[in-house]
Amino acid sequence: MTFRHLLAGAFAVGVSMSLVDPCAAKTTGAAAELAARTIERRAVESVIWGMPAVNFELLYQGMVDSKGEWNQIVYWSRLPDWKNQTLTPNPGTVYLHPFYNTKDGPVVLEIPPANGGSLVGSIDDGWQTALEDVGPAGADKGKGGKYLILPPGYSDKVPDGYIALPSSTYAGFVILRSSLRSTSDADVASAVAYGKQVKMYPLSQAANPPPTKFVDAIDVVYDNTIPYDLRFFQMLDRFIQREPWLERDRAMIDQLKSIGIEKGKPFKPDAATQKILANAAGEAHAVIDAKYESLFSPPYYPHTHWNVPASQELIEAMSSNYGKADSYPVDARGAVYSVAFFSAKHLGAGQFYLMTISDKDGKPFDGGSIYRLTVPADAPVKLYWSATVYDRSTHAFIRGMKVSSRSSLDPDLKKNADGSVDVYFGLKAPAGKEANWVPTQPKGKFEVLFRLYGPEKPLFDKTWVLPDIEKVR
Repeated sequence: MTFRHLLAGAFAVGVSMSLVDPCAAKTTGAAAELAARTIERRAVESVIWGMPAVNFELLYQGMVDSKGEWNQIVYWSRLPDWKNQTLTPNPGTVYLHPFYNTKDGPVVLEIPPANGGSLVGSIDDGWQTALEDVGPAGADKGKGGKYLILPPGYSDKVPDGYIALPSSTYAGFVILRSSLRSTSDADVASAVAYGKQVKMYPLSQAANPPPTKFVDAIDVVYDNTIPYDLRFFQMLDRFIQREPWLERDRAMIDQLKSIGIEKGKPFKPDAATQKILANAAGEAHAVIDAKYESLFSPPYYPHTHWNVPASQELIEAMSSNYGKADSYPVDARGAVYSVAFFSAKHLGAGQFYLMTISDKDGKPFDGGSIYRLTVPADAPVKLYWSATVYDRSTHAFIRGMKVSSRSSLDPDLKKNADGSVDVYFGLKAPAGKEANWVPTQPKGKFEVLFRLYGPEKPLFDKTWVLPDIEKVR
């Protein structure tokens, strides 16, 4: 009898004994439970780690749903309404999002000079790490320029006249905001026309660039809210299949393989694994939300509830493409990209953000109540400020609402005698305050983001202070 026969016989006996031996059955059950728990643990960590990548995939899916594709530009031909379900967007600006893919070679992004208009924005890789800022606050300093986005590992000589940007991923996107003089129809149309001077084309066709295709998403429900279910892992798999592994992330290769995501292989979890993954996504959501809430302490201004919704460690890490050897703030990154998209190379140069989820008394905002924010006079901005309401559960515009924000650009915004402005949030507007009111849903919670475009020194030295939002009794 050969060793193979002996082994086969022993295996058969072992199987038959396990059918009657309660200890063997218990061992088998324990092993299965351990395997399931391993999948769930690793899936939770995969959600946190993979958040910016999935966030990006959802942004691109919105482009596809708008009938666009790679190396085209999606834009909004009017100021966006609630149908723009991206994460914490600005309803008071004209957005353009070029989506690049360098699989076939470098891609050129031409930014026009800031004459008769200007752009604020950043070029990000697929992990939403900024390669560079553009426009007056970016590398071209408002003179316009040709940014050349290079694929991973590109080693050819870069032609003269380009701002070369090596990317760690093949695909990525650009966030561009075309600045407004006011929110009038004429000024919005002018900002759209200026934004459409942007060009995008392959370097291989630079001698005779083809026309840039612009895709209008104004009537599309452009949804980039995070799905905490199986869809998250499907989007993560799509990213992994397309993009190279980065050295900093190689420890995740086996982690993802254990939940069924492996480069070059289809992602096909069975019914039992799908259930585990869905539960893990829900647990990750709770972990991420708790981390998000922790970002508001300590606050930007002492004794208030406003803060920059990102840790200083994360801001520094993203601006250096995680260049510090002993820092990789994945948890903070996961929290930030669950509520927002894109990163700037130089935060504070062109824009600055303060966010709050609590009123003056430290209580969550309730959509059935009324609140007041008094914006002090002489806000430290070259361009404008705005205060925007988002659904606390999705971090997007509240669905169905016609108004999501009030801005210093609004022509009908009413000022107080001292130059300050009272902005109201809640179920209904106080009498005579409709022009300064942002509606909310009666049964939901909300959060408020205060934007400052073209921020100035008094914001940073904190001689100008934004007070807490107060509940109107």
